[in-house]
Amino acid sequence: MSEPRTPEVESLLQQAGADDQTIDAVKRVDALLQNWRRRVVKRELSHVAIRDLGLKLDLAQLDVLTAIEAPVHEFGETGGEETMVSTVAARIGIDPSRASRLIAELVDDEYAERVASQADSRRTLIALTDKGREVTGAVRAYRFLLMGDFFAGWSAEDLSRFLPLLERFSHWAEDVETRRGNVLAQIEVLAEHVAGASEPEGV
Repeated sequence: MSEPRTPEVESLLQQAGADDQTIDAVKRVDALLQNWRRRVVKRELSHVAIRDLGLKLDLAQLDVLTAIEAPVHEFGETGGEETMVSTVAARIGIDPSRASRLIAELVDDEYAERVASQADSRRTLIALTDKGREVTGAVRAYRFLLMGDFFAGWSAEDLSRFLPLLERFSHWAEDVETRRGNVLAQIEVLAEHVAGASEPEGV
């Protein structure tokens, strides 16, 4: 039996209404994103920041500190809200029990503290101490310095074009159901191919 052949992605994209320029952009952007994702998983910049700043924290603890601080530009609508253990867990996508353990470590080391809610004194919130704010401020400044060095070679015109486009692109994975609906016929072709490839010979 001959090996089933995955439908050409170019053909599927054309069927979905993409022109050659769009197809080329999709392939190039996907390659860049996959490479970026691998770098993000390694968290190279954060490792270097922790080392250069002499922080006695690991990456998970640093993530929790940032989630407690919750800069609006990083966490959108949840930035500025009262922060509880469950809020931290939701902001960085970890289990609440793990968030609770990490917060306990940060409280013990005086990077964070438990405080009463102004709206409801029965509710316990998490806040950064001065020590915690020093850390998050230093890490953010570290990132800004490196990024500033990178962008220093860009023209004002390049920056004015790049930033709105990057912001627009950052929403591409939202509303997945609508996007699925737009290309459902092509998805069904892929699903049929995968099903056929997994069938034992002779069936």
